[in-house]
Amino acid sequence: MANDTVVPFRQPEAFQDALTVLLREKARDLLRHAIEAEVASFLGEHATTDAAGRREVVRNGYQPEREILTGIGAVPVKVPKVRDRAGQGRVFRSALVPRYVRKAASVEAVLPWLYLYGVSADRMSEALSALLGDKAKGLSASTIGRLKAEWADELKTFRGSSLAKDRWVYLWADGIHFGIRADNAPLCALVVMGVNERGQKKLLAIEEGYRESTQSWREVLLHLKGRGLEVPPELAVGDGAMGFWAALAEVYPATREQRCWVHKTANVLNRLPKSVQPKAKADLHAIWMAPTRAQANKAFDQFIVTYAAKYPKAVEILGKDRERLLSFYDFPAEHWRHLRTTNPIESSFATVRHRTDRTRGAISRDSIVPFVFKLGKVAEQHWRKLNGFEYLAKVITGVRFRDGIEVRDDSTAQTDLVAA
Repeated sequence: MANDTVVPFRQPEAFQDALTVLLREKARDLLRHAIEAEVASFLGEHATTDAAGRREVVRNGYQPEREILTGIGAVPVKVPKVRDRAGQGRVFRSALVPRYVRKAASVEAVLPWLYLYGVSADRMSEALSALLGDKAKGLSASTIGRLKAEWADELKTFRGSSLAKDRWVYLWADGIHFGIRADNAPLCALVVMGVNERGQKKLLAIEEGYRESTQSWREVLLHLKGRGLEVPPELAVGDGAMGFWAALAEVYPATREQRCWVHKTANVLNRLPKSVQPKAKADLHAIWMAPTRAQANKAFDQFIVTYAAKYPKAVEILGKDRERLLSFYDFPAEHWRHLRTTNPIESSFATVRHRTDRTRGAISRDSIVPFVFKLGKVAEQHWRKLNGFEYLAKVITGVRFRDGIEVRDDSTAQTDLVAA
């Protein structure tokens, strides 16, 4: 009988278990979406144009791909680059993936993301051990449960914290629809961000809401008032959701309204054929980037004349909020880039907002808001101070601004642009 040849089993080098593949894919997708949200926010803040109408700061490819080392191996990362055509030295730096970083570090930031992406508590330890190595040792399912309880306690403490020690000058409000269903109903989180007199942006409220109803927003605003936000903010920025504005008029009737130009632009373009959208977008851009209210109104009128006959619905959507879209002209020009959009909230929660329904059964209605709160607090650490924060004191004391420039008296504005 011929001798049998014994061939020892050798695991293929390319072999990877299903969890490893899942984690690596999730990590790559998460980083990519989060960094793209960062660069979109950066471009939104630097949306100035040159004399020819071209954007001064534009996308310019990517930095060389590098790898973040984790317990599951290297996760590839490509950070976008921008080009400053005006030569003012504006450079995009990712806060999520700083230069030269080579490995994941924060358990606090990773845990809520993993849970939102559907990694259940009993597999969290395995997932974290793969991502973070020795840092995750001992994280059993019961440990994850205790951490979840801690997050809920932190949210409870946050909800009871006083806001009275600061003067909150501006508010941003938005309803974040996550694409996650809890208890067979879609989840909406109502988020409020504020800036105090020192120019610091802070998360003020994050609550579960029912379809952004007036009652839901009323409860949020009344709770803020009960925590010490008694002096009406000077300006509130939000999208066209009627629930928020109706509630604001009841709780803070003296607060002025500014509609978000990003939301408004999207709503108007949705009523136009795709072939028309690029030109219409440029025409809308000409309104909110105009240096004076007079020029903005002129561009506004031109948009109506151009599109009213063929696309009355688009013009109606734009025209109904005309004055509330131009409120920012009565505030310091240094603040305009912050006041024209709810982007401070959008960019912080974009990755969660755009996710699909991957979470199945791992999230309950009681636990989702604490997770989102943790994500918001992590994002808050990277929020930048308001540009021109020194002007906030003048806004608080009632100094008038016209076309972004301080008005020295009732008849003369310190600008030559008004006559333009």
